[in-house]
Amino acid sequence: MRKGREGGRARSRSRVPLRRSLLGRLLGVSALVAACSVAATAWLAVQTTSGAIRQEQGRNLTADARIYDTLLGYAARNPTWNGVDATVRKLAEESGRRIALTTQSRQPLADSATAEVPPPLPPQASAVVDPLSVDAVLAARSTEGQGTAADRIDPRAVGPFLLPAAERTELRQLAERHAICLNRSGIAADVVVGPSGRPRIQMVGSAPERVLSTKCKSFDLDAPTRTERKALDALNGLADACLKRQGREGVRLDQNLFWGEDVAVTRPGQLPSPVPSDARAARPAPVAEAPREFTGEDDRAIASCVGTARSEQLGSYVASPALLFIGDEGGATVPGFDLSPANTAKIAGAAALVLALTVGASVLAGARLVRPLHALTGAAQRMRDGEESASVPVSGDDEIARLAAAFNDMSAHRARLEEQRRAMVSDVAHELRTPLSNIRGWLEAAQDGLADPDPAFVSSLLEEAVQLQHIIDDLQDLAAADAGVLRLHPEPVRVGELLGQVAAAHQARADTAEVTLRVATDGQVPEVAADPVRLRQAVGNLVSNAVRHTPAGGTVTLRAYGGGAAEGGAGSRSEGGSGSDSPTGHGSEGGSGSRVGSGFPPGDVVIEVADTGTGIPAEDLAYVFDRFWRAEKSRSRRTGGSGLGLAIVRKLAEAHGGTAGADSTEGEGSVFSIRLPGPAPTP
Repeated sequence: MRKGREGGRARSRSRVPLRRSLLGRLLGVSALVAACSVAATAWLAVQTTSGAIRQEQGRNLTADARIYDTLLGYAARNPTWNGVDATVRKLAEESGRRIALTTQSRQPLADSATAEVPPPLPPQASAVVDPLSVDAVLAARSTEGQGTAADRIDPRAVGPFLLPAAERTELRQLAERHAICLNRSGIAADVVVGPSGRPRIQMVGSAPERVLSTKCKSFDLDAPTRTERKALDALNGLADACLKRQGREGVRLDQNLFWGEDVAVTRPGQLPSPVPSDARAARPAPVAEAPREFTGEDDRAIASCVGTARSEQLGSYVASPALLFIGDEGGATVPGFDLSPANTAKIAGAAALVLALTVGASVLAGARLVRPLHALTGAAQRMRDGEESASVPVSGDDEIARLAAAFNDMSAHRARLEEQRRAMVSDVAHELRTPLSNIRGWLEAAQDGLADPDPAFVSSLLEEAVQLQHIIDDLQDLAAADAGVLRLHPEPVRVGELLGQVAAAHQARADTAEVTLRVATDGQVPEVAADPVRLRQAVGNLVSNAVRHTPAGGTVTLRAYGGGAAEGGAGSRSEGGSGSDSPTGHGSEGGSGSRVGSGFPPGDVVIEVADTGTGIPAEDLAYVFDRFWRAEKSRSRRTGGSGLGLAIVRKLAEAHGGTAGADSTEGEGSVFSIRLPGPAPTP
């Protein structure tokens, strides 16, 4: 039982591994819930935000490109920005954005802001609206057929190439007749009108070679009109002037802005079109037997001069460049976005799922934690109500399981204490009743004249009174020791001299019992700091107990040894005697064999009282220091004592900072020991 309790105490002192502890489980659950919450929130935020940003960016870029293209067309068709307010407000209503136009010096031209004092414009413009220098990015997202990044002049800027109504009507009739001819020949063709008003024939899915095999000729349609020749001559003059400044010869441009002699106007996939319909025509066309050859450097110089000439020619026909600002009504250039119902539903669903998981995990963890606590509460209430069975089931090895085990130990210990208390009350009543009954009986006999009050009579009464006083004194000493108010007056004590004094005091009783009483001390036993009166009382109780339980012819030996004694000295016995770790919780450590080298720290002083009596059974050895305990229940107080002597020995030893122990072999004798701390080592 002692080893089991020592193992239980060692287990209670060790820390529970974190992976099996309650703290570890709580941390694990919290970390899991937090990780799930963070992961779900992060994933949802990334998905929702990314999708919304992509959608909003695409929508805004498309809207910006449409706004830019509309205003660019207005600038290409009008020489000034007068009257653009209506267009700006219409675009703002359709897009839900704030649109503002200013000159390059940031003088306002038009603003869709409805506030009396419009918010300040951002420092950076969204784009520059210039039909002669188109933004390549925004132009690429505008309507098809209106130029590419390679042509920086907007195709809707036709300037002097704009046909009057008469020429437009004449060309329209020619184009329709030619389209009818092609359709009759099995070639699908439509009439498409360009920004200048010149119609052109657009074939649908037919190879250009099929047109040549038909009788549908378009020479009249391809020939430039009077208006186009006049504008083309002015453009040729501007381009030649640019080339002459570079020391190059002039060129002749056709209506498609091709240069060279005898230019063959044949373009794959369609019939010839007017000049403004495709500004990409400003590149060399196939030349048939041209007498003049152009190098790559010549072509680049001609193309540059043609572009400069076009900008110079169109400058008076288009609006001046303007700064375009696109933002929200608050003035921000990057508008915010509202969550869609689908994204709102996703967020609500994910939040509900995380909340459900959190609540579920918390409920499961809480239930597992609260269940054993409820069991402990119920057991404590049963203990309060006086029920004997107050234990709780123990499962696992975590903090709560150890708490339950400690509670069960406390409950069992309390039950033992309660049992001992009841037994002590009964024993005290019995011990007090016996001398009192004897005194009362003798006094009543004397009163009735049945006994004479002679000296023997008085001696008997005095003996009973002394025994009664002895029991009361023992109880008082135990009560003082339990309450921690037992007064000690420590002083240096020579242990050998004290043993001699105790032996002399009990020599008469030993002689009467025909028991040999001897003292065997080691000359090297150091002094101890102890109360000599209380220490003599403790050793005297051991000697009195040994003499009482040693038959005639036996021997009681008093010996002492200090920290320098070798292991295996006189009186050495095997360990395993009663101690303070006994199952009852009383007694002290070790038997008589527990000394230096076998359990006692160096420097301690051990006092032993050994006898050659009948010994104590092993199953009773753990209870020898209990109050009112007797090895033989049939012994009376005259033969077995009051049962308090050894309990007082244990209390006195503990009051001195030491312990008391017992070791016994049945049929050979017993050894009772008191271990006291030795003097502090000299530095």
